[in-house]
This record gives sequence, C-alpha cells and structure tokens, in this order.
Amino acid sequence: MTKTFTCLYHFLVLSWYIFLNYYIAQDETDEMKSKIFANGGKWKYVTLLNMLLQTIFYGVACLDDVLKRIRGRKDMTFLTAFRDLLFTTLAFPISTFVFLAFWMLFLYNRDLVYPETLDTVIPAWLNHAMHTFILPITLTEVILRPHSYPSKKTGLTLLAAGSIAYVSRILWIYLETGTWVYPLLAKLSPVGLAAFFSLSYIFIASIYLLGEKLNHWKWGDMMQPQKKRK
Repeated sequence: MTKTFTCLYHFLVLSWYIFLNYYIAQDETDEMKSKIFANGGKWKYVTLLNMLLQTIFYGVACLDDVLKRIRGRKDMTFLTAFRDLLFTTLAFPISTFVFLAFWMLFLYNRDLVYPETLDTVIPAWLNHAMHTFILPITLTEVILRPHSYPSKKTGLTLLAAGSIAYVSRILWIYLETGTWVYPLLAKLSPVGLAAFFSLSYIFIASIYLLGEKLNHWKWGDMMQPQKKRK
C-alpha cells in the first residue's frame, strides 16, 4: 500500500468515526435516549467506548502519517510506537470483541443485549456501523501495514487493566443505581458474574493473540527488531 493511500484511508476512517460520535451525541435530551443513557450515561456501554477509542486511534494514525510525510522519517518514533501500542492492545481486540460478543448474543437472544425497543431509537444503519462495520475496518488496518507488538506480558497486562477498569465501572453503576448496564448481567448469580467476566477476559485475550498471529502471518518478521525488546 502506498503512503498516500494509507494516509487517505486513515483520514476517511477518522472522519467516519467522528461523524458517528457526533450523530450519537445528538438529541440526548430525547426521552427514549435519556432512558437508555440513564444511570451511567452513554460511556457505560462498551460499544460507545469503542467508538471513542477508534476515533482516538485513527486520530493518532493520521497525525503519525502527516508528521512522517512532513519530516520524511522512516525510523520508529514515539508517536509510531504509541500508535502501535494503542492498536495492538486496545483498538483491535476491543473492536473485534464487540463485533463477536454482540452478534453472538444478539442471534442467541437479542433481549440479553439489544432489546427490540432500541430499534425505534437506533436506526439499522447505525447499529451496523457500531457493531458490524468495525470488524472489516480493523482487519483492513491489519492488512494495510505492520504493527509492532509489545511482549505478551505487557500486552495482556494492559488489556487486563482496561478490562478491570470497565468491569469496575459496571459494578459501581450497579451498586449506585441497582441496575445492570446489560440485561444479561441481571440474570446471573454472583458466581455466574465472576465466571462471565473471567471468560470474557479469556475471550478478548484470545483475540489479542489472534491479532498478533494475523500481523505475523501478513508481515512476517518485518517488526522483529521491535519485538525483541521483551
């Protein structure tokens, strides 16, 4: 892929995610939206957090593209290292997790994660933008260029820290309001909750490892000099 195409692609995806975040933020005073975002706001949903995360990542990617074109530097910079760390440990595994977890639960019993009442508030195209198109976009990034992965210990630790932070917020919201962010959680016992959260982390950790395999499959040892810093 040419540098120009990569830069253009990142700009278009960034614009797309900015538009989605802007669209979602509109009319939050609407009665139905107020009910959806009650008790924790919109950032209680991992789907919307992922929208913000993707916006940040592609913003960093665009900035990295522009600075490299201006300076003409090909060596590994701090910004490039941060871009790769953000993508490998958060952007790729979380977007893939959202896609897989949402559609598996939706197809099994949509009321567990996305009740039919949401269809009157969230148009079908927006649902697919948040839960479907995120996968081909993130896979395109894998194919578009190589990414330097940290050591497995570092990568999985950062992913675990993010997972613990989100689970802590879910539990805090429940303790403060008495309601669960997702209907599925209300059907689980304390032991069931512990098992669910543990299995969810194992699932997302597996996705992280898959991303590393895909990166190696597509790009081989191109990033090997950076990966040796374990």
